[in-house]
Amino acid sequence: MAAALAASLPAPQAAPAPAAPTYEAIPASMAKIIDTEGEIPITRVQVDGLVISKIIKHGRDAPAGAYGLLLGLDLDGTLEISNCFAMPHAADEEERSGKTAARYQNAMLRSLKEVHGDDSVVGFYQCTTYGAFFTHTLVESLATQREKLRRGGVVIVHDVSQTARGNAGFRAFRLTPAFLEAHKRGKFNTTSLIESRLTFSSILEEVPVVVRTNVLLNALVETLKEPSTEPVDESAGSIVPTLSVPQSSLSANFAPLDLESPNYITSNVERIVDGLDEYKNEENNLGYLNRQIARQKAGAESYLQKRREENAARVAAGLVPLPEEDVSRLFKIPPEPSRLDSMLLLGRLDAHAKTLEGLASSELVKTETARVQ
Repeated sequence: MAAALAASLPAPQAAPAPAAPTYEAIPASMAKIIDTEGEIPITRVQVDGLVISKIIKHGRDAPAGAYGLLLGLDLDGTLEISNCFAMPHAADEEERSGKTAARYQNAMLRSLKEVHGDDSVVGFYQCTTYGAFFTHTLVESLATQREKLRRGGVVIVHDVSQTARGNAGFRAFRLTPAFLEAHKRGKFNTTSLIESRLTFSSILEEVPVVVRTNVLLNALVETLKEPSTEPVDESAGSIVPTLSVPQSSLSANFAPLDLESPNYITSNVERIVDGLDEYKNEENNLGYLNRQIARQKAGAESYLQKRREENAARVAAGLVPLPEEDVSRLFKIPPEPSRLDSMLLLGRLDAHAKTLEGLASSELVKTETARVQ
């Protein structure tokens, strides 16, 4: 009976499968309209006060060459940097592009994303001394970020020596279109530099830096600036008189006015002398390579000239001329060496000279003030 009732019931129908969602492709004409921020050029870099504090602390605690990544976003022509984190120190500059640094960077970005923090890399910062930030690693890092980041990335240079003298020096740079074009071609020989009008002063262009602080930080600074109150005698119920001057947590620092402070001028002059020696050695190496190239070219031209004269003599004698062999197989003519390192050395020398100018002027003012007093 049960089997007959089951046979008389209609067969169960399978539930209809949900239709796959369809996505309409964005027309090419609308792609630029959607990303309106991508068409607005960056005119300034806005850095939070917390980022400034982190960079200063990292530059003071870590050894020379400390660097890290900058996080933020671009909005209406302003690159807002809201956070940063330090990268592990590498004993060699080539280790920065190693797998260890990449794993550390990915782990940090993943952790920031889990806590809903800013995880968009917009550049990196570099700590240096005496303004010498022109290095091959810095330029190559910016060129690499140019392909990965929408804005191409910026670098904030923090001069540790300026901070030691009481002046927080922060400057932002990005690569110029002329250098990016030369780097894309991979040629930095004399002809390419002349055509692109590229010099050490046109490798990087500076972007104005603005420091932004929130209300809570301003309130903290104002609180620290207030002088400390005098102690109260609870037994007497009155203020205990004191002859000491009230001190604040942010007391004035007169170390920059000390004539016996560490002589930064001597250290800067020594760096300039070392830089001149490096530049002289680099120019000697370039000169040697150019002489080698000229010698190989002269040998190739001499060989071709002799073969042409021999073929002319054979044709005059009614003989078949000899084939002209490929000169590139007989003479290994190396390409013209790159002059990028020379330009970077000149950039470091220029930075040292400008730093020395500022140091000498401040020391002269202090000396003159002490003489008048």
